[in-house]
Amino acid sequence: MRFYDITVPISNHLPVYPGDLPIKVTPVQSFETGDGVCVSHLSLSTHIGTHIDPPAHFLREGRTIDQLSLDSLIGPCRVLETGETDVIDAAWLAKAPWEGVSRLLFKTKNGRFWPADPGFHRDYVHIEADAARLLVERGVCLVGIDYLSVEKFDFVEPETHRTLLAGEVVIVEGLDLREVPAGDYDLFCLPLRIAGGDGAPARVVLRQS
Repeated sequence: MRFYDITVPISNHLPVYPGDLPIKVTPVQSFETGDGVCVSHLSLSTHIGTHIDPPAHFLREGRTIDQLSLDSLIGPCRVLETGETDVIDAAWLAKAPWEGVSRLLFKTKNGRFWPADPGFHRDYVHIEADAARLLVERGVCLVGIDYLSVEKFDFVEPETHRTLLAGEVVIVEGLDLREVPAGDYDLFCLPLRIAGGDGAPARVVLRQS
């Protein structure tokens, strides 16, 4: 049995989506300043690093992060490797092996952005709205991707988000799948339980039997 921690570490150097507040991890007590304890202050968006988008992120009456069912966040999943494709659309999905799978994580070439790169990249691989519709039609309950959004950058309308979230598909963004081979795993995805939250950072782990 092997575990993969596919969570991006939170730090002051982690890139954020344009418009989000920067991450600040600030020591307020430390051994170096003569304190007998280490304590830090965190300032961050609910959508930084590895995080969950619940329906309330884009839908006025959607469920909030604390209302999500653990049945969606924990269970069997499949990691699909997309190779050099620039976009995940319905045509690509039609050729991929995911029949009967309810949780999908997309391992894309976005992974090259993570190693020690504090800049935000706008040319990330995203999920098109037609693919989102197909995922909803086939009963998928969770979708994850290895950068900060499933949506194309500089979108006119957030069709991918709205389609998935209206279909009760939980979105996981900001995964680090570089060390994970394509295949089937058990997923453990636990966001911070923020009351009324529109999103939350999460610790996400895969278990390979």
